[in-house]
Amino acid sequence: MSILVDKDTRVVFQGITGASGSLHAKAALAYGTQVVAGVTPGRGGQKFEDKVPIFDTVEDAVKQAGAEVSIIFVPPAGAADAICEAAAAGCRLVVCITDGVPVLDMVRARRFLEGKPTKLVGPNCPGVITPGTGPNSTGGCKIGIMPGHIHKRGNIGVLSKSGTLTYEAVGQLTGLGMGQSTCIGIGGDPVAGLDFIDCLEMFNADPETEGVIMIGEIGGNAEQKAAAWVKANMKKPVCGFIAGRTAPPGKRMGHAGAIISGGKGTADEKIAAFEAAGIGVAATPAEMASTMKRMMS
Repeated sequence: MSILVDKDTRVVFQGITGASGSLHAKAALAYGTQVVAGVTPGRGGQKFEDKVPIFDTVEDAVKQAGAEVSIIFVPPAGAADAICEAAAAGCRLVVCITDGVPVLDMVRARRFLEGKPTKLVGPNCPGVITPGTGPNSTGGCKIGIMPGHIHKRGNIGVLSKSGTLTYEAVGQLTGLGMGQSTCIGIGGDPVAGLDFIDCLEMFNADPETEGVIMIGEIGGNAEQKAAAWVKANMKKPVCGFIAGRTAPPGKRMGHAGAIISGGKGTADEKIAAFEAAGIGVAATPAEMASTMKRMMS
């Protein structure tokens, strides 16, 4: 098993004819992902790579191609509307890769999603991947911008605010012969979709996942909340890393939400919360997988 996506997931690319959308749609197809449709208004009736039908709306993609999950490569000004369109069309999961989405737009999008069954990953994230097996990634599903070749099928869940550190953790795990069940980059924007606890709950319930690497960063208190949830509920070992330990207060580091404000949201606070919850803390990014391996032994 896995969480969120698997080999049967039917994907629509919103913005499939743009430079980024087309690049990563080709990569998804090469990985074995079931890309069943693309959406670009005004391009309906055309085909991508001579095989993927393009529609004018997500509603058409859902009704005519059976799409159930959307990945968004729409420019920032239209990304929040694209999220809402996918949810309104009935997509069970929306993965928004776009960065620089205005915060107020995301506030409205989050309000629109309230009470709906649609789950949102992102924005400003690398996406979701359930690795496949074999040379052609049989049984895998790559919905995002992550390099597929570094992944290996296995039983470690990876959950991160940082795309780059997600890849680092995956590369280390694969190097140690430890495969991954599902890897999720939730992004680091202040207003976004699924958070740490949402994903930890799914990993905790997934029989294939036997351990989780959770990567956080400075700013906010999501990591402290997640640590409290882990201490009270998690049945599987969790390894953690917090990025930004040397960041000066008041300076945004990388992500829009990665800022120490009013003395709160520091790396030390988050590390202390992790340690109190029994989460194995990696001192440096280079030690994430080895820390996970020690906790699994």
